[in-house]
Amino acid sequence: MTHPHGTAMPDDARHWRTALVVSFAALVVRLLFAAALPLFPDETYYWDWSRHLAAGYFDHPPAIAVLVSAGTALAALVGAPPSAFAIRLFPVIAGSAAGLFTTMIARRLGGGAAALTAAVVFALMPLAASGPILATPDAPLLATSAAGLYFVVHALDAAPGSRTSTSNWMIAGACLGLAFSSKYTSILLPLTITAAVLLRPSLRARLREPGPYLACLVATLVFLPVLYWNREHDWISFRFQIQHGLGTPKGSALKRELDLIGGQLGLVSPILFALAALAVWRTFRQHANDARFVLAVVATGSWIFFAWSAIRRPVEANWPAPSYIPAIALLAALRPPTDRWLRGGIALAAVLVAVIYVHALHPILPLPARRDPVARSAGWSGVATQVQRARATLAGRTFVGSDRYQEVSELAWHSPGRPVAFCTCINGRHNQYELWPGFAAVAGIGDNLVLALDETTGTPDTAERLSPYFTRVVRGALAPLLRGPDTVSVRRVWMLEDYRGGWPARPAVQD
Repeated sequence: MTHPHGTAMPDDARHWRTALVVSFAALVVRLLFAAALPLFPDETYYWDWSRHLAAGYFDHPPAIAVLVSAGTALAALVGAPPSAFAIRLFPVIAGSAAGLFTTMIARRLGGGAAALTAAVVFALMPLAASGPILATPDAPLLATSAAGLYFVVHALDAAPGSRTSTSNWMIAGACLGLAFSSKYTSILLPLTITAAVLLRPSLRARLREPGPYLACLVATLVFLPVLYWNREHDWISFRFQIQHGLGTPKGSALKRELDLIGGQLGLVSPILFALAALAVWRTFRQHANDARFVLAVVATGSWIFFAWSAIRRPVEANWPAPSYIPAIALLAALRPPTDRWLRGGIALAAVLVAVIYVHALHPILPLPARRDPVARSAGWSGVATQVQRARATLAGRTFVGSDRYQEVSELAWHSPGRPVAFCTCINGRHNQYELWPGFAAVAGIGDNLVLALDETTGTPDTAERLSPYFTRVVRGALAPLLRGPDTVSVRRVWMLEDYRGGWPARPAVQD
């Protein structure tokens, strides 16, 4: 094989085949791990979305709900019950597709050896090895962003205005529209590509061909249903995300910046993070070709945006994840597989991933259960059991719920028959359950509501505020969330009997 820029690449086919084997092996490992790990609260929340498919939701666009729905539909088609594996199946495949497209970008930049390096780095980087296992919007975001970048690179490698260039620009536009339909932070991808085009004269010449404009048109058409849904819902999803990421500053900006850096070092691994940053820097210093320049600007622009955002609001460690797609490709193209720092970074990343996998299944790190993020998925079946026991003691129609959206979805998932569960939504951040009919809209006079609420001294605020709307409020059994012998947190069951009608107004809450 010959490299797109004319350099012969020895053993390209062999390296490329090995890269494909590595990518497939990583997919198999992720699927096995996805089947073994209980669902996290955010995942059950997205599963509840998938039972009400729409073109948009309060928190995010619809891609994750579509992927989850496809998995549960496939399980039903083959006669299998809904499961964590079914919910995660297509998100895991999407995450692995992100790795494959990253590998394909690296191959275009540096041949088979670069492809193999990228495949190994993506397979073992903690962010990519653990994040795409979960059914979250990041999985389709990574897949569509990587695919979009691949076709942009392909378009830039082709002659300006040629059929190949135009068709690849249009495919990139479709991928961009799907990225918009996955997570709104994908807007950084066209913004950074545009910045790269404006910064470089040879790229500005591309504005004289139809490809970039057709890409924008196709992206808009693909994203149009999400825009329509938002318009019909007073742009609620856009407004929430802007406030969530760029709202009024809270706490220490220095702490937020340090948390962001620490999160990147943990999710990428310190050595690979440093090597990726160095690869992007070297790309700028070496006056690289147009495709490499675009990739470097995309990576840098995303990092800069989230560093700036952390000055105002907390930035979750996974948010900059798409920036590592171009960074990995550039790292793979610039660093030979024999580089000792690269080998050391891969080895450290592999150790971190192994620890993450083992700890998720059998705790080995000295973390208190209450502070262990992995423990958030534990114990919900026990809470649901206590709720169902209380429900069985009540006469008449009885509904279940909680006061936080994640916990509502966990109760719905773990309860027999997976009933509709209700969020009281009196306090806490706004969420999708407020856009669906609530308890007051569905229940009739005389119905009951069983809630799982945080155990507190006295009556919790939610039960207190709801008590005027029911004849009786009864304190039920404790329902601890257990991970093995360790208590993660404690809930108590509350039985609200004989609904009288009405519902308390929600106080103003800043998300």
